[in-house]
Amino acid sequence: MSLSLYDVSIAPLTLGLTNLSALLDKAAAHAEAKKVDPKVFADLRLIADMFPLKRQVQITCDTAKGAAARLGGVEIPKHEDTESNFAELKDRIAKTLAFIATVKADQINASGAREIVLKFPNSTLTFSGRDYVTKFVLPNFYFHIMATYAILRSNGVDVGKNDFLGAIQ
Repeated sequence: MSLSLYDVSIAPLTLGLTNLSALLDKAAAHAEAKKVDPKVFADLRLIADMFPLKRQVQITCDTAKGAAARLGGVEIPKHEDTESNFAELKDRIAKTLAFIATVKADQINASGAREIVLKFPNSTLTFSGRDYVTKFVLPNFYFHIMATYAILRSNGVDVGKNDFLGAIQ
């Protein structure tokens, strides 16, 4: 049996978003236990020139929904970047999970050779669907989850590798 593009995209995106939501649950419990305003966590960052936690979560969600939409040949849903607390960030994750669940395996699998073009202010990237997933989506997705994890961990939230990996079996 071979792996399909759907298997290597939607499954890890779903697992990663689910784990990200659980990380935020741990952070909320930590904030409550330490009597820290949860909104403080949304603006935390590892270093001054790095995006804060809320932006890390937003980009993680944007990467997942963008991938599902581009590969599925459907419009990318628009989410405003207004989240400022754990509940709002978890809601964004839930909306993203709900969206990517609507894109069918046949849609994704048919896009392996489709040209995917990403336009940025200073560059344009062109990929096949397969290369888009393996060279851009997954590395970018995991980078921003890891940044969120590192921000939480560096601020005393009791998270570890198992929280990052989640229910892998």
